[in-house]
Amino acid sequence: MQSYTIGQAARLLGVSPDTARRWADAGRITTHRDESGRRLVDGRDLAAFSVELARSGDGKEDVAHTSVRNAFPGIVTAIKLGDVAAQVEIQAGPHRLVSLLTREAVEELGLEVGMEATARVKSTNVHIDRT
Repeated sequence: MQSYTIGQAARLLGVSPDTARRWADAGRITTHRDESGRRLVDGRDLAAFSVELARSGDGKEDVAHTSVRNAFPGIVTAIKLGDVAAQVEIQAGPHRLVSLLTREAVEELGLEVGMEATARVKSTNVHIDRT
């Protein structure tokens, strides 16, 4: 499972690293330390927290969230696989994006809950890039 540093988690959550550290110190985000002593957040825990954060409206509400060239970097929060089709949800700051794509595409990208990914929006289509 992918883990994220506090700085990476903060970027994905749309907050400062200091805010992410305070949340970790308060027990809102579960962390563990790697062999060099850095604090890491498990990808699945970060995905769940990002959904909770977006629902609560907590975080940086006064900052405008924009996309460059319609790209929304975020974290995969849910994957539903069917026989042929799949549904992938990404939480990109306050934005929840859902894409319908083939199961084969999800498997080829190796997408998992807790993984960093970018949703690219073109007209009415959402494309997923693994980052």
